[in-house]
Amino acid sequence: MSDATTPDNSSNSSNARIDDASSTETGQTKSGFLALVSRMIFEDKLPVRFMYKSVPEHLNDTGWRLFSGYEDDAYLQDEVVNMTPVPLEKLYGMDDSLEEKLAFNAGTVWERQPGCDWERIHDFRIPSPSVDVTITNDPEQFNS
Repeated sequence: MSDATTPDNSSNSSNARIDDASSTETGQTKSGFLALVSRMIFEDKLPVRFMYKSVPEHLNDTGWRLFSGYEDDAYLQDEVVNMTPVPLEKLYGMDDSLEEKLAFNAGTVWERQPGCDWERIHDFRIPSPSVDVTITNDPEQFNS
């Protein structure tokens, strides 16, 4: 029972759960201000239709990688030539639907088909550089 002095929180509790869930999805990997974007987006004037967020590789990197969906394996192999760093602010100006999605954390993948809204993808394996690491508990190996 609620009276005029006691707020009725029954409708707010579901909103609080939604806010808590979305806050765990965003804001954890906020370093940087640049995303790597396929040159097809700019040179061929294609829309962004696929994007994922990896762990940022340096201080200016957000970890976001954006693509048109028309890139083939050969195109993607030459990242230095075919991907360009772009400030997030420029991307927001190109497509206002990106701003909400680009707030998500590393491990997030989004895709949209022509004429459709963004859809979250859960079965895409985000590429990551292979790192050669030797794990040991032997203190002698730390000194070598």
